[in-house]
Amino acid sequence: MLIGIVTIIAFVMALTIIELTLFAYRNIRYPDRQKIGKRLAALSSDNYEGLSPDILKKRTLSEVPVFNDILTNLSGAEALERLRRQANASYPLGFFILLALMLSFTGFLAGRFFFPENAAFAVVGFMTGAGPFVYLGVQKKKRMERFMNQLPEALDLIARSLRAGHAFTSGMKMVSEQFDDPLGPEFEETLDEINFGISVHDALKNLTDRVDCPDIKFFVVSVILQRETGGNLSEIIENIAHLIRERFKFFGKVRSLAAEGKLSAYILIGLPFCVILALSFINPTYIRTLFVEESGRKALYVAGAMMVAGIVMIRKMIRIRV
Repeated sequence: MLIGIVTIIAFVMALTIIELTLFAYRNIRYPDRQKIGKRLAALSSDNYEGLSPDILKKRTLSEVPVFNDILTNLSGAEALERLRRQANASYPLGFFILLALMLSFTGFLAGRFFFPENAAFAVVGFMTGAGPFVYLGVQKKKRMERFMNQLPEALDLIARSLRAGHAFTSGMKMVSEQFDDPLGPEFEETLDEINFGISVHDALKNLTDRVDCPDIKFFVVSVILQRETGGNLSEIIENIAHLIRERFKFFGKVRSLAAEGKLSAYILIGLPFCVILALSFINPTYIRTLFVEESGRKALYVAGAMMVAGIVMIRKMIRIRV
């Protein structure tokens, strides 16, 4: 039974490695080949015979057609695709899913080799498989922080353009031209949707879906309400920019006051590992009981679970949302 499971896992790993290798080779050697091919196919006159034009935006979740159909019908793929877009990853979602499967199977086999007598191999496989999505989460967080830092200046630019007599879309165009990623491209995509016929209301709502930033929601709600009820839009946008800056100042004060708590948390988390490392040099026989004896391993599992609970509790105590 075990040989059959290992054979299936090895086959899936080999297939995944081959797919990832071919995908990487095509993208490195011919980076624009697929994009050019799609444009030529779209412009070909043969494709328009007997067909009505389709101007809806298509999103490709994988370069493999069969895998793309599977992901399209998968319920959780939409949330993962939103995470990938917010992280501004250059590879499609299918690449990260295949990479996660390959890493998970590799971690599963490695954990099975090093921990043959317990279920720790499943934890190792899960942790290694979650690596690509943890990377996307970190990239998304960094990108959203850059967006938040750019937003007050962008709102001031829109407000000044409105005071100068320009239209709201002209102000957004100035922002898209003056600011780098992530704010500039996101506003440019919103402006493109408006130019292609989507209402300003829906285009701004799509912006809030693409960007995980609470401040942009204040801006979108203000613009939508102003278009429905009237008012001085430039003054409203200036007030929002001022509010965001004041929130940044208050957040800086809170972060400085919480620095002591964070330092205490780091010390408490690192202290058990430092003690184990010191005892392994001072008295190896004494500390070996934790790893050799069954009761010692159980104590490690209990201590690990308590440490995780303590880390979560400390994180909730020192993490203050502003």
